[in-house]
Amino acid sequence: MFDLIKTSWIPIRRRSGKKEIIRPSQIVENIETDPVVDFDWPRVDFQIASIEFLIGLLATTFPPATERKWRALWRTPPTPEDLEAAFNPMQKAFDLDGPGPRFLQDFEPLSSGIEPIERLLFEAPGDQTVKKNMDLLNHRNRVQRMGRPAAAMALYTMQSWAPSGGKGNRTGLRGGGPLITFVTPADRDTLWHRCWANVPLGTPPTEAELPKVFPWLAPTLTSEKNLEIQPELNAHPLQAWWGMPRRIRLNFEEQPDARCDITDERDDIQATGWCQRPYGCNYNLWAPRHPLTPTYRPGKDKELLFQHPQPGGIRYRHWLGLVVPTDTSFEAPAIRTWRNDRQPDLDDGETARPMDRFFAGGADFDNMKLRSFAESHFPLPRAATPKDQHLVDDMARRLVQASTLVADALRSTVRAALFSAGATVKLDASLFTCLREEFWNRTEPTFFGHLTRYSQNPTTAQDQTCRDWLADLRRVALDLFDEYAPATPDTDIQECVQIGNGRRWLLSTLYGHSKDGKQLFEFLKQPLPPKAPKKNGTNHAS
Repeated sequence: MFDLIKTSWIPIRRRSGKKEIIRPSQIVENIETDPVVDFDWPRVDFQIASIEFLIGLLATTFPPATERKWRALWRTPPTPEDLEAAFNPMQKAFDLDGPGPRFLQDFEPLSSGIEPIERLLFEAPGDQTVKKNMDLLNHRNRVQRMGRPAAAMALYTMQSWAPSGGKGNRTGLRGGGPLITFVTPADRDTLWHRCWANVPLGTPPTEAELPKVFPWLAPTLTSEKNLEIQPELNAHPLQAWWGMPRRIRLNFEEQPDARCDITDERDDIQATGWCQRPYGCNYNLWAPRHPLTPTYRPGKDKELLFQHPQPGGIRYRHWLGLVVPTDTSFEAPAIRTWRNDRQPDLDDGETARPMDRFFAGGADFDNMKLRSFAESHFPLPRAATPKDQHLVDDMARRLVQASTLVADALRSTVRAALFSAGATVKLDASLFTCLREEFWNRTEPTFFGHLTRYSQNPTTAQDQTCRDWLADLRRVALDLFDEYAPATPDTDIQECVQIGNGRRWLLSTLYGHSKDGKQLFEFLKQPLPPKAPKKNGTNHAS
């Protein structure tokens, strides 16, 4: 029996570089001398899902009752024995392959066709792709067996992030491919502190509550008749960590001395396939119950929804709604708790802590098709007092709003420079996507530079920060315009006129002479320039 609490199955790396396979409780082993600093899976989705798994395990079995208790365990971590004692009462929920309830698998054996084990991986080709021999980029049969450690993590990742999968195959509790965010503390570079920084306050569930926390401990609440699983109604709020939208049972085979096709580790029992039935748990009204996923409101009086990665990855333009809330987008509860409560408490005013960091990532899906795995790491600038932090957050809003406006103006003016007014050009076409992403690439380092400097002196540096940011936006926007819409000696006269007009329109925005330009200056609290003198009845931008 492969018990995810008692068995060593998680690949990790210690500060010394040593690699090991550990039990969950061993994340605090040797924390003073050679701590665990990261996971060591060969897949980025497993790396991200593993920290969700461990944070969820701690939040369920070992949550701090108060911020004071949280702080005590931050400064003096528990022992492996402490964690074992907390995990043991829920051990029965973490058996992967035994005769009783199985981790994240349907309560009863399923009778259905057997899927290849590789289809637990999001990039694996589906039936139609294989039948049409279209698996050119992601070939079939690359993964024909998984050792139980990889199978456990593949199953957890699928159930947690499940995209749409055909009729009756439900998406994850947070929808397909949720955006995952968490804090990475700078001064305690251990896996324990990274997990503990994001564990919310709470109390462990009682024995009677376990089936509503771990849905595989009871017959599945199927959704043929549109039954919804809602917090407090028919599920414990902690099920946010343990959603089971898919009715899956793994098939295991004895294969002495076999190696896993993902990790290359030996395991005498391999997962070679899985059965699935439709109409698993249909989750609704869980936003904002998951501590690691931000939310948004799609319209007035609409229910909150979870955010998801988008094409182009996660950049500083997403700062609003991921770190700083807006009227319609809201940071994850773990981020809010860290910035409002835990980070200020750890900053004692005497010891200068290094700057913490912020992770955002996940799987970007187009319905059931995986487009990419997104992964970004950002600094988290902080001010000395809550009042100053409010000023820093307001500055972040202004800088992002200004850069978004300039990015839109750049895209529109390059389009006008390259195409005639009547041309049908999709603004998400490759050229404009590359242009927009290059703009974010070039301005991102300066954004964080300005925000970091401003956080050190927010009461007096506002005007200088805004003026410097405006200068940076002008420089990058004009450089990119000239690169994407060059006027060369070989360019014909009509095209030169079109390019010149486009550049003038961009200048009118960057220097505050157009409607968008006035909005740009308002975002940055800059005085509008004097109106340009008229010449031949026409206003000209500087």
